[in-house]
Amino acid sequence: MKQGKTIVELATEIERQSQTKRDMIADTRKLELIPVYSSGGNRAMMEVKNGTTERFPIQPLAHKQIAERTGIPSKYYDRMLEHNPQLLATNVNAWFQNNPEKRMVRTLDGAMRSFNSDRYQRLDNFEVMATALPILLHTPGIEVISAEVTPSRMYIKWVNTMVEGEIKSKRVGDIVQAGGILGNSEVGLGRLYVSPFAHFLACLNGMKREGGYHRAHLGKQIENGDQVHFLTDETKLAEDHAVLLKVRDFIAAATDEASFRGWLDQMQGATEQKIEGNPVEAVEVLSQQFAFAKDESTSILRHLIEGSDLSRYGLMNAVTRTAADMESYDRASEFEAAGGAILTLPAADWKRIAVAA
Repeated sequence: MKQGKTIVELATEIERQSQTKRDMIADTRKLELIPVYSSGGNRAMMEVKNGTTERFPIQPLAHKQIAERTGIPSKYYDRMLEHNPQLLATNVNAWFQNNPEKRMVRTLDGAMRSFNSDRYQRLDNFEVMATALPILLHTPGIEVISAEVTPSRMYIKWVNTMVEGEIKSKRVGDIVQAGGILGNSEVGLGRLYVSPFAHFLACLNGMKREGGYHRAHLGKQIENGDQVHFLTDETKLAEDHAVLLKVRDFIAAATDEASFRGWLDQMQGATEQKIEGNPVEAVEVLSQQFAFAKDESTSILRHLIEGSDLSRYGLMNAVTRTAADMESYDRASEFEAAGGAILTLPAADWKRIAVAA
């Protein structure tokens, strides 16, 4: 499993970010993309007009979201941004004026980080973390084993050392601990979720299990006329309260022992489901199904061969072991989820993998 921050380091960074972020609802007619010509790599800024004028450098995700909302193909958008930012500004500003709408502009450290719907519910990392920490820090047996905040998401992964079991495989016996994972995105790249998690002690792999609680960031439309409206945290606390209560309850339930024992039985069954065809082709079919890149597929195959376990269980472990090779914590977490998803593949999909030749 890919290591990130300690829980103290995560809490320190999340608190810092909570002090520097600003959010606003703005009519796109109050926004203007301004071309920038500099050696620093920044090619555009977003100007917000609200009596006074403020400019924010635009982060890559916000550029992608602007492209999607204005209907400009991403490759063309990126080409204009790199080689002709004035042309990009002309295109974007025309769509902002000709098709006006209300959008949420989220900023952090003085830069525009996302361009969201005016119905985007700001279930933010600070309040989510504040809900989780009292449980995670004061429940006997709970240990946070990895945490991170990236420009896209926040993650907290934990185990309950008092809930564990054994899976008998070619490696004789894998001791697995029950755990949980809390994930959230402040910028529109996924839901708030609490899911069961598993930690394999022999190889230190992590695997996201199915189930848990998932909540889309969809709230009430914010009315602000045609003016730029800066948002405060107080305006969202009541709407977020019910969601945070569910987060608290599902954190407590993530390491439920009965559910974990049932999952262990499924995993034990996976050790008997053999890859009957060519392992190279099996990994190729798997990679097509999960949209793994070529280098990722190569890493999976290497770990599958090194593990000497040509079964569904061995393939799952090869995928989660590949997660530790990832530079990106986001991508590593996606691989931990993919490893768990292999267990619940429909029979027809697993057969295509198992008999690939």
